[in-house]
Amino acid sequence: MSSQKLSQNIKDKLIQKTLQHKLKKAENSGNGIASLLKSTTSKQAKANRFDQHPGYQQMQIIKNGAASLGIESPFFRTHEGVAGATSVINGKEVINYASYNYLGLSGHPKVNQAAVDAIEQYGTSVSASRIVSGERPIHQALEAKLAHMYEVDDALAFVSGHATNVTTIGYLFGAKDLIIHDEYIHNSSIVGAQLSGAKRLSFPHNDLDALEALLAEKRHQFERVLIVVEGLYSMDGDHPDLARLVEIKQQHYAFLMVDEAHSFGILGDNGKGLRELYQVAGKDVDIWMGTLSKTMSGCGGYIAGESALIEHLRYMAPGFLYSVGMPAPIAAAALASLEVMEQEPERIHQLMHISKYFLNTAKSLGFNTGESTGIAVIPIILGSSVTAAKASAALFEKGINVQPILYPAVPEQSARLRFFLSCEHTEVQVRETLVLLKTLI
Repeated sequence: MSSQKLSQNIKDKLIQKTLQHKLKKAENSGNGIASLLKSTTSKQAKANRFDQHPGYQQMQIIKNGAASLGIESPFFRTHEGVAGATSVINGKEVINYASYNYLGLSGHPKVNQAAVDAIEQYGTSVSASRIVSGERPIHQALEAKLAHMYEVDDALAFVSGHATNVTTIGYLFGAKDLIIHDEYIHNSSIVGAQLSGAKRLSFPHNDLDALEALLAEKRHQFERVLIVVEGLYSMDGDHPDLARLVEIKQQHYAFLMVDEAHSFGILGDNGKGLRELYQVAGKDVDIWMGTLSKTMSGCGGYIAGESALIEHLRYMAPGFLYSVGMPAPIAAAALASLEVMEQEPERIHQLMHISKYFLNTAKSLGFNTGESTGIAVIPIILGSSVTAAKASAALFEKGINVQPILYPAVPEQSARLRFFLSCEHTEVQVRETLVLLKTLI
């Protein structure tokens, strides 16, 4: 390594340490009105200024730190067409690993046509909550199809994936209950748990022994207990042991909720998700949750399960009851995506192939891929936010779009590039990407 490059590395590390110090100082400085009232009168005036909000200040620290390192922001890049294995950004075609169009169904002619047909029949909005006058046959058809795919009684579609978890968990559970979740669970489940007022505990990622120990210690203190996990973790690309989770929840008389945002359409020979992978009956899980924005090419979320659960949510869950119904074109696109998924299973098989090829190639080049099982989501852990951000920027300059995941979103030693694979990626694209990355770090 040249002395010039060594000097630059030292400079980067010093800037990075300063950035981390400032962030920790901002986090620990006290961000409530109470702390402001202890300060001088001039500081009290900051209580009604948005530019003094701790979250905004932390964002500015990160932004200024990136500028000091000469790193251009990788966020809010504008895609000018369908984002799949490739995309067009700033008029330039790039190999794209930043979109979860896993099966290439967003933009599929049959999916597009279904949306167009729904617009012509129903318009672009149903113009009311579904309970009032927003109900359409396409909603019912989509929900019936989802229930069929899970082999459960019924399903309910929501207009937002994030709100699906927030309103379902937040409404169904309360102060006398316990919610236990994997430490890597999505923000939407955490917000739902906070809204519910239930006691919330986390267990180490995929450590089901720790989950059992928590239940043995705490279960008797609460009326109802909900265990929440994901079918495929979008940061790490791994999944839990569903068969054992079912055994644990039955033993402790708990509810089990599986968030399949990234696993439905991905796992199993037919894409039916975690239950197909583990050969578990759909009814063995109490609450199935998923989103329509990944393999189903739309937007929104759903809950699937027994009739009592779905009917209860349909009439009482605030995020469904008081929200406008899902636009018919979105529901139609999701339904068409499910149909294409069944008609073209080779898309799932090709995704499995290219994902394994990526994982094996990355490992052969000495990259740290963490706990990824090699399906759709694969991180390359670089252990430094500066390294990850610079690698992302350098790849983009060469026509490859991949997002860095940086501190404080993940611990500094886990900073990474996160690759979303599509069934339409080729071995040539994957090898070109990984060989180039190897030369950059």
